[in-house]
Amino acid sequence: MKNILYIGNNLSQKSKYHSTMASLSTMLTDEGFNVKCISDKKNKFFRLLDMCLAILKYRKTTHWVLIDTFSTSNFYYALIISQMARLFSIPYIPILHGGNLPKRLTENPFLSKLIFKNASINVSPSIYLLEEFKKRKLEVTHIPNIIAIREYTFKSRKSIRPNLLWVRALDNTYNPQMAIKVLALLKRAIPTCTLCMVGPDKSNLLPELKKLASDLNVSESITFTGVLPKEEWHQLSEKYDLFLNTTTVDNIPVSLIEAMALGIPIISTNVGGIPYLISHGEDGILVPSNHVESMVLEIKKLLDNHLLASKIAQKAREKVNAYDSSFTKAKWIKLLTK
Repeated sequence: MKNILYIGNNLSQKSKYHSTMASLSTMLTDEGFNVKCISDKKNKFFRLLDMCLAILKYRKTTHWVLIDTFSTSNFYYALIISQMARLFSIPYIPILHGGNLPKRLTENPFLSKLIFKNASINVSPSIYLLEEFKKRKLEVTHIPNIIAIREYTFKSRKSIRPNLLWVRALDNTYNPQMAIKVLALLKRAIPTCTLCMVGPDKSNLLPELKKLASDLNVSESITFTGVLPKEEWHQLSEKYDLFLNTTTVDNIPVSLIEAMALGIPIISTNVGGIPYLISHGEDGILVPSNHVESMVLEIKKLLDNHLLASKIAQKAREKVNAYDSSFTKAKWIKLLTK
């Protein structure tokens, strides 16, 4: 039995926000690996301390350290943990999640080299980061995020109504302000349109968003649900017919893959790894970052063309079938048992 120490934000149970760590650790445990996930501490300092103590405690019994690696402040978690793993000669694998990691590679080349050059291998869930890392001669392999696609019920919509769904954390990186501005502009032509925003308020942004909605006179047309368990927002999604993604920086968000599996046509900004997931006009619609007018125009086109919206939804479902856990599981097992 291989012992795996999985380092990242293990906050799913406390936040109800289903993470990649939760999915991957469950799959590996089901396949006979002994997986310890660290850390579930909300305070960033205590989370880092917990991670470091775990390396010290399990250094003699751990076969692999997996490190969820982002481009924000969590980048430094990966830096510290990876160097501790090196100190104790434990093989480690960064799992690349941060859509802004290419910027990190450029702006922090020395620190990036310490993490990624010394890794046994870097795992990228997206083709986008795979290519960016290959450009810099870094060893990287592609293993998509684990999604049990067969558990997602595809809804074929008989009509497309102006009911918009947005699912991300309420954070400036994901530009929730744009979704509200899109709603306000769209309501000038279609007064009945609504917007539901699902996600945790990680940055205490909700008061600002409510004020923006009030200033734009759309408060009564917006619902903020807070974070919802995956099953609940999937059920909620049946009431909505278009999925908005307004992010300014991104990799390959699981929420988009899930929306594609559920059959909701997507209109997204074309940043980061999104164009590697969505082909414009075929299985989704892409618009420039922060371009409210373009997103509104594309929404109107789909509302006026049900056949196009249905075709996009069907093609999207066909594409994400390749992300099913039955395909990705074998890749992880091969990597961790060599």
